[in-house]
Amino acid sequence: MNYDPFQLKSIAAIDAEKSVLVSAPTGAGKTAIAEYAIDKAFARSERVIYTAPIKALSNQKYRDFSVKYPDQVGILTGDVSLNSHAPLVIMTTEIYRNQLFEDPKRLKDTSWVIFDEVHYLDDPERGTVWEEAIMFSPPHVRFLALSATAPNIEEVAEWIRSILDHPIEVVIETNRPVPLVHLFQCQGVIYDNPERLKKEGYLGRETWPSGFHGRQGGFSRGRRFQRGNFDRFLRAKPNRADELVRHLAKEKRLPCLYFAFGRKRAEELAWDHERFDFLETDEKSAAVRLYDALCERFDLKKEPSAIEMSRLISRGIAFHHAGMLPTLKEAIEQLFTSKLTKLIFTTETFALGINMPAKSVVFDEMKKFYGTHFGFLRTRDYYQMAGRAGRRGMDNCGYVYSRINPHQIPHSILTRVIYGRPELIESQFNSCYATLLNLYSQFGSKLIEIYPRSFHYFQSNKKGRRKGAEMIERKLGLLKELGHLEAEKLSAKGEFASWMYGYELLLSEMLEGGTLDNLTETQLSVFLSALVFEPRKNQFAEKLPPHLVSIEKKAQGYARKIGLKEQAHKVYPPTKPPYFHLGQAIEAWMAGCLFSELGRHTEVDEGEIIRYFRMVIQLLRQLKQAPQVSAKLRQTAQDAIKKIDRDLVDAEKQLRNA
Repeated sequence: MNYDPFQLKSIAAIDAEKSVLVSAPTGAGKTAIAEYAIDKAFARSERVIYTAPIKALSNQKYRDFSVKYPDQVGILTGDVSLNSHAPLVIMTTEIYRNQLFEDPKRLKDTSWVIFDEVHYLDDPERGTVWEEAIMFSPPHVRFLALSATAPNIEEVAEWIRSILDHPIEVVIETNRPVPLVHLFQCQGVIYDNPERLKKEGYLGRETWPSGFHGRQGGFSRGRRFQRGNFDRFLRAKPNRADELVRHLAKEKRLPCLYFAFGRKRAEELAWDHERFDFLETDEKSAAVRLYDALCERFDLKKEPSAIEMSRLISRGIAFHHAGMLPTLKEAIEQLFTSKLTKLIFTTETFALGINMPAKSVVFDEMKKFYGTHFGFLRTRDYYQMAGRAGRRGMDNCGYVYSRINPHQIPHSILTRVIYGRPELIESQFNSCYATLLNLYSQFGSKLIEIYPRSFHYFQSNKKGRRKGAEMIERKLGLLKELGHLEAEKLSAKGEFASWMYGYELLLSEMLEGGTLDNLTETQLSVFLSALVFEPRKNQFAEKLPPHLVSIEKKAQGYARKIGLKEQAHKVYPPTKPPYFHLGQAIEAWMAGCLFSELGRHTEVDEGEIIRYFRMVIQLLRQLKQAPQVSAKLRQTAQDAIKKIDRDLVDAEKQLRNA
């Protein structure tokens, strides 16, 4: 294989037994470096762990590596456990972090841990998992950390050097093998540079008055705009998506990934473009045949959403988002890689590590929801998605189109997003209760001395370090008050809670109170579904039937008690309360309901139903394995798993059929 210079530098570091931190643009070829590390470990009969931030990426890596290394690859993602003692095991970063505490002996033959998308360190919700995974890895393990471009990658490396006993080489690549061309659709015109865009699209102005509603197809009348002695109204001309798609087809810039920041929007766009047909006669026949075969393989032949999607598939179009059936997403991905789908309207999850390059990428708008607020795209997020444009060995360049409404984004912010410096990786360290309990079992009250090993401590000033240490002490104080800690060791309650990452307090309170032991498999599953579920904006739960109300009231009572304790100890963020939106749906499913009929019991999207049911299975498996659990509760958990883990919910079946 002909390696690029940055790949050769990384390989030399691997040969020198150094850890390696590679920062390179999306599509630059970081996977080839991972494969070299795997080959080297296999040649010495050593094991490799490959961690990924999301299950979809874990699944894809499992499939890809299984082709390259037949019978030598396993996967562990909580809801899937296949060939877990294989030389190469793919797992989510959470599973790896948990193994470090629960079963560290399993890592004795592991020589390399590959952290894909290590810039996830600054993810507000899950970044702390990456930090803990690095902090607590055994000294004999070498890291290969793969990151998108970030300006402070050297700082991350310095932190790792400060806590490990071996050197780490930093390899930075700024050039893409397939360069990107940035274009803009504004007021119905395509502009090929930001200067022309400002002069003609923004009419020379930096900002336009806001106050316009609706999508980019058309806008209501604007506010009065004062300029000199003239009063005038500024209103952007229509910026039609179909005209942009027509331009892509005319310029032969398909296939295209069209990013929309909302599931409903992605679907609407796909159906709005149904009148297009991008397939030649032979391609159309091949697409229909392949889609039918995939639907047969994935048991989708009778699923209404899959039947409806076939109308788009026959025209070379599809949509893809997290609310869809996982198997239907899998079918669409295979059609795309087979070059039989030319235009996919998708949400941003399609960009995260999944190797699905296209000739062009389109941004429907330049704002997205960032957990608590809508904000302009971060530069790193823009390039995570834009980097899918341009196929190595096939395209001379990749085309990236941004649809611009001048009322919604100032020109200076647009240029900062596209041409600015990517954001720094910043620590989000906030160890969960289970991590603290596991550390307490090893170090007792001295665990506070572990905090200086964190990236948070490394990055923070004196005030920030004090706050970080105080938060750990407050959490320990709460755990002590709730009876999880004894003199330099865990209580029985603490031992149980140390296994229940993310759900420690509520589960341990209900176990101690005897509630969990008295639940049926259905009641237990309904309760666990409430623990894992996170409602979307304006998503309301149906009223539960009387026989489930009692468990809802008990769970909410315990949750209120925990919330008051956390408030008293000034612990934040607080433990998430239970939400029973899926209660009736999981009860119906366990009673044998068809998946297509679950819509009568919940308004939650199909894909989310499956994701949450699989999370319930993962929690049930943790309950089965956790210490201090009665034989009765273990059996209840096992019976519940059998009733939930079937048909479309069966994640292992999906992987086996892929």
